Amino acid sequence: MRSSARGSRAVTLVAMCLGAMITFLQITATVSALTTIQRDLRVDPTTLIWIPSAYTLAVASLVLSAATLGNRYGPKRMFGAGVVAMIVGGAVVAGAPSVAWVIVGQLLAGLGGALILPNSLAILGATFTDPHRRTEVITAWSAASGVGLAVGPLIAGALLRHYSWHSVYVSTIVLGVVTLVVAAIGVAEIRPSAGRLDVPGLLLGTLAIAAAVYALIRGGRDGYASPLVATTWVVSAAALVGFVLVELRSSAPMLDVRLLRSASFSAVMVIAAVSLFGFTGVAILLVLFHERAQALSPLDTGWRMAVLFGAYVLVASAAGRMIRLTGFKAPLTVGLVLGAVASFGLAAQGPTTAFGHRWPLLALFGAAAGLVVAPATAAALASVAPAQAAMASGAVNAARQVGSVLGSSLLGTLLTTTMLADLPARLAAHQVGEPTRTAVQAAAAAGATGGQPLPGPVRSALAEALTSGVQAGLRVTGIVFLVTAVLALAFVRNRPHRR
Repeated sequence: MRSSARGSRAVTLVAMCLGAMITFLQITATVSALTTIQRDLRVDPTTLIWIPSAYTLAVASLVLSAATLGNRYGPKRMFGAGVVAMIVGGAVVAGAPSVAWVIVGQLLAGLGGALILPNSLAILGATFTDPHRRTEVITAWSAASGVGLAVGPLIAGALLRHYSWHSVYVSTIVLGVVTLVVAAIGVAEIRPSAGRLDVPGLLLGTLAIAAAVYALIRGGRDGYASPLVATTWVVSAAALVGFVLVELRSSAPMLDVRLLRSASFSAVMVIAAVSLFGFTGVAILLVLFHERAQALSPLDTGWRMAVLFGAYVLVASAAGRMIRLTGFKAPLTVGLVLGAVASFGLAAQGPTTAFGHRWPLLALFGAAAGLVVAPATAAALASVAPAQAAMASGAVNAARQVGSVLGSSLLGTLLTTTMLADLPARLAAHQVGEPTRTAVQAAAAAGATGGQPLPGPVRSALAEALTSGVQAGLRVTGIVFLVTAVLALAFVRNRPHRR
């Protein structure tokens, strides 16, 4: 793909960064509003998981296909379509009268996110052709995603203080309109590929990812060996086998599966998934911890989370220049190890821990994520030949979003199941008698504990039970990060391709 008209490089970078911001703002703004949505719509905990997961499900399922569509019809056109879909999805959620409509809006917004992410990377790749400059630009693009994650809780908190949760999604609409205007002004048209569209690969790839992600999310509710979930796993596996066979025989595959023969590329795919698994999952765990275990308002929670996201933005912004000096291996490995240290440290803290003791660990986790999330995207493109950069961008974004789904669904499910299993003992320890104990357990299972004042012992028991779920998720994250650090050290190619 080549630019067919001159555009401003600076404005192009701003537009693509705004696109990255809007896709990630949707995640943390939604998480910040979950408590209010649950209370207003009386959503049970297992259904509540689908509100953030519906968005990431759509993004993960469609992002690889969206890269192919951009290559065929033009990334600027698909980028614009994605922003429009984000606006429409935000409008649907903003006017949603029920949880079903919230999930529909999230799915539409997820379609938009899937179109934005790989095509914004493709536009940057076509605009910035120098390998080192492109690495710096990609890390800036990744840092912008952290800005979106950071401002999501702050915007949601400020709006929830004065308005209903519906107003939170107006921010998506406003930022989407701004992004469309900036893109129209300064982004050059990119000539699409003349090749044919790989329809069988597109359909099979989408089905394989969507079925796997659905099974992961649904399995947390019904059990991973339940008949429906087991059937979905079989469908995903069959679609994956079919996808590989089709791509191997295709003259113009949407994903050249031979890329996975590269140990470096395969390792980076795993690292990309793990980076968003931890970043998204830990963000959700900590937002719920602050709002429910420590009883903070969404705005107060947003300011505390700004420490984590601010550290991420600062480190991610500098990661491009750091890679020039060290290569990819050192920041990826060190970042994963530091992320594990921060996760284990946060897991050792309880609901009464003062923020003065928490903020250094929040900053450490954000800085660690900045060393992993941004360089992993750049490393994926550096692990392949320049001609395969667009294909690699779709693959790495698919891996990132599958990781994000795993983080929100698996860690969210672990939190819920651990909390409900731990709650009876916590209630007994606080000497909560019957029938109050049974009523509280039933209300917690139904997600109806936040609508009325609760006695002090019950509040303490709920806070401690939820904290035990958060701690379990943080410990799992730490273990996964340590294992992945070994993978990064052993297999990642250290330097980008040079022309």
